[in-house]
Amino acid sequence: MIRTIFLCALFVSILSSRAFAEEAAEVQRLLQSARAQIGRTIKYDGSYQRISYPGGDVPIERGVCSDVVIRAYRSIGIDLQKQLHEDLKLHFSAYPSKRIWGLSSPDSNIDHRRVPNLEKFLERHGHVRSTNLGTSPAKAGDLLTWRLPGGLPHIGIVSDRQNADGKHNLVIHNIGRGAKEEDVIGQFELSGHYRYAPWE
Repeated sequence: MIRTIFLCALFVSILSSRAFAEEAAEVQRLLQSARAQIGRTIKYDGSYQRISYPGGDVPIERGVCSDVVIRAYRSIGIDLQKQLHEDLKLHFSAYPSKRIWGLSSPDSNIDHRRVPNLEKFLERHGHVRSTNLGTSPAKAGDLLTWRLPGGLPHIGIVSDRQNADGKHNLVIHNIGRGAKEEDVIGQFELSGHYRYAPWE
């Protein structure tokens, strides 16, 4: 009996360790994909553009904060343009498209590039975490959203690298100067803290 319990516990431990290792590997892939945009995406450009669907993108040298996230996930096989569009088609009233932008139907060219839409998608399909980072620290691979001065929404991916004093992680984002990895946690009003990890 004791031997059986021990073997069961060992088996569970092995599975947990394997799952943790797989999750860590996926997070690293996500961060590598986000980091690969640094030096390539050099301009901030939020203009409306017609793009293909699925898999559509604006030119790599330009984009907005949400494009950093979309491109990082797409590089590891997760197309948030398609996932968000399909969810928005079925649950249009759950999204802020009409309230904020006056839309009456989904638009696959732009919906996924808008932070409030991404926030709603993450609320519906991701893991919502506390915006109190003191009790719920931002971990590598988490997604943070902010409201910048003037109420402008912003999003970034939490890096696995820490700031100079080691108090928190850096963020990979595009806040106006192209894709960068910077120390921005605590600088702006945090509006959301999410984890979107379909591999978990």
